Amino acid sequence: MFLKKRQNGHLVEILGLGDLFNPTHKQVPGRLHYGEELQDPEKFDKAELEFPSGEALPRCWVDPHYRDSELKK
Repeated sequence: MFLKKRQNGHLVEILGLGDLFNPTHKQVPGRLHYGEELQDPEKFDKAELEFPSGEALPRCWVDPHYRDSELKK
């Protein structure tokens, strides 16, 4: 899966989908797709990533408390 960095629009290949979907993980392993050579893997903050269309990541991927209001009812 590819996401892009908000600051510069560079594509990031996500290497750990489990980390991406887990809302308790603030970072996700990935690899920049920038330049001609394959880049080394590194950690990216989820807060800096978005879909290539510009849409934000789903709240259930980034907020571990996204359903807390339902528990209070």
